[in-house]
Order: sequence, then C-alpha cells, then structure tokens
Amino acid sequence: MIIESLLDTDLYKFSMMQVVLHQYPAAHVEYRFKCRTPGIDLVSCIDEIRTELAALCRLRFRTDELDYLRSWRFIKSDFVDFLGLFQLNEKYVELGPSSEAPGEIEIRIRGPWLHTIMFEVPLLAIINEVYFRRTSAGLDLGTGRRRLRDKIVLLRDTPDYAGCRIADYGTRRRHSRIWQEEVVTTLRDELGAQLAGTSNVWLARKLGLTPLGTLAHEYLQAHQALGPRLRDSQVAALEAWAREYRGDLGIALSDVYGLDAFLRDFDMYFCKLFDGTRHDSGDPFEWGEKVLAHYQANRVDPRNKVLVFSDGLDIPRVMQLYAHFRGRCLLAFGVGTNLTNDVGPMPLNIVIKMIRCNGQPVAKLSDSPGKNMCDDLAYVAYLRQVFEIPAAQG
Repeated sequence: MIIESLLDTDLYKFSMMQVVLHQYPAAHVEYRFKCRTPGIDLVSCIDEIRTELAALCRLRFRTDELDYLRSWRFIKSDFVDFLGLFQLNEKYVELGPSSEAPGEIEIRIRGPWLHTIMFEVPLLAIINEVYFRRTSAGLDLGTGRRRLRDKIVLLRDTPDYAGCRIADYGTRRRHSRIWQEEVVTTLRDELGAQLAGTSNVWLARKLGLTPLGTLAHEYLQAHQALGPRLRDSQVAALEAWAREYRGDLGIALSDVYGLDAFLRDFDMYFCKLFDGTRHDSGDPFEWGEKVLAHYQANRVDPRNKVLVFSDGLDIPRVMQLYAHFRGRCLLAFGVGTNLTNDVGPMPLNIVIKMIRCNGQPVAKLSDSPGKNMCDDLAYVAYLRQVFEIPAAQG
C-alpha cells in the first residue's frame, strides 16, 4: 500500500479545503491528468493504480491525526470535525487508456470540490511509485544517496550560505514514499536549520518538522467561476483567503494569469496584507526584480516581505537566487523533484489540474508557455483578452 495515511499530502490541500468548506461547499469541479513526459507507457500500470486508488479510498483520519491538525493555529475546529467524517470516494475518478494517444492514460476527477480536492497529490504519488516500481524494480539507491550527499555538502559547506534555507516540496513527483522519507530525514539530520520544513504533512508530523504551504493554482482558477465578473476573480480569491485566515498563511501565488496581470491586482492593500508572493513559472530573476520594484512603488519595504521560489529548482539554482536577492527581501525555496526523484531514471512530469468549476471552463495562463490545460480554446482567448495577456503566453 503506497498511501498509508490521509496526512500523506501537501499542506495547501488542507488550507484550501478549509476555505472550500466554509465559503464554497456546493462548488462542483473537474480535474484532468496529464503526463508531459513524452513516450511514457502508463497503460500497463492501470490495474495497479486502480488497486492503490481503492486502498486510498478506504483510509480515514485517525484520532491522533485529527488532534495533530487541531493543534495548528489556522485550522478551525469545525473543519477538523468534518475531516473526522471524511473519506475519498472512487466514484468521482474515471481512469482508463487514452482513446487518442497509445500508451497514455486518461484520468478525470469530477464531483464536489470539497470531496475531490484531496485526490491530486496522493494520486500523483501513486502513479509515480507504480511506474517506477514496474520500470526500475530493484534499483540501487546508491546513486540517489550520492547525489543527495553532494547537494547537502554544496549547500551546507559553501561559505556565506548558512542563511540559505530550503524546504521539501517533492511529494507529487517522488520516486517512492520510502525514498522521500529517507531524503527528508537526511536533510533534517545534515542541514539542521537550513531545512525550513516540508510540504508533506505526514512527514512533518513524523519527523518533527514545520509543515509548509498556502494555496495552489486551482484555488485561483476556481474563482473564475465562483467570483463576480471574470476580471475581478483574482481579487475575489485573495479577499476570500484573507477573510478565512485573517493574515495567516499569507503567501500569494502570482502566475495564474502571469505576473503583470497579478501585479495589476496586487495593490497596496494586498502588498501590506500578504506576507509575500510565490514564483512558479517564468524567469525567477526577472520575476523577483519586478515584485521588489512593485513593493517599493506601493511604499512597502521589500526587506520585510518573502519571495518564495518553487519552480523546478535544484540546489545550484537556489544558491544563485539566494546570492542575487539576499539582503533585499526575505527568501524561501521549495525544492521538489530534484530532491525526491533524483535517483537515476528520468523523473515523470505529471500533473492533475482543474479544468472546470460549476460547469464552466477555468484555466491557468502562466509565465511559462505550455502549462495551460484548458480544452476550451475560445475561453482561453477570452481570458487573455480580459486580463490583457499576450497571445504567446500560456
């Protein structure tokens, strides 16, 4: 059994789910799976994925797990009570071979947002582990351990980088659950304070680390169908978040419509209210410079604000960004696949993205072309027009 606890997911699933319970309990959504890595045969994995999915849907939160969640300052008691009754349901998941591309699989998740939001992270972890178990059975993890050691030495022993801290963001694309636990345990023991924490709630609890995360793209995408007029959807999403957390969990995600569109909405009020912003697409240096200039233009001292970098990072990239921005703002780095799936075989680039909410198409048009998964081209064109996004973007 790959997933043994419903805590084996990323923190932002819980933080978003609480908002859904309190503000959008009737919302209906649809997600779709995509493997961006070409030439990967996942059809042979379908039966095993189904078996693991069935096991996932039998899990319930244990009393000690609920007590752990209840101890977080930003989690409300009624949400924990709801989780005590919560169970994932297979009826919301359609899984089968692709009718269009040999070797590829189709996964669609349809149902109430409140009851489907928890599928994404564990299901991606299942697909990864099933695939690598079948294609690299008996793999010697010595290569992964040597690579991990080199990363630790580089970050820990390079002069002037003691203040450079990283976090594990690698649950969705990990090689296996056991390997992720070994990686994060080793980072904890070897890096000490240079490990800020992990996005994985189960590992955070088990290893005594800080769970990290706020919100994901799906939250802002859903507001395209939940908020007022489309042009105001990004502002509505940020305001709904502020109503829920009253200044806590204050990292805003900046790339659902691209940085320029984000900054047009992220006015002085939001600059002062939110603790910082997260980068997840486009050139990180250009992004950081624009965000710092935006804070200054809004009379906010960027030295008190956090820039979170989380897009395809490795340790050398982290150190370059740290050297460039240190002293000018607070910095945080989330490293994913390069930590939890750097063991030899090529990692999979797989995602599960929201494509509809309440029957309407929703989309992400980020600063990295190719990340959008909306299948309604007319809607994408309209979204570009509304948010003044160049046609080449997204």
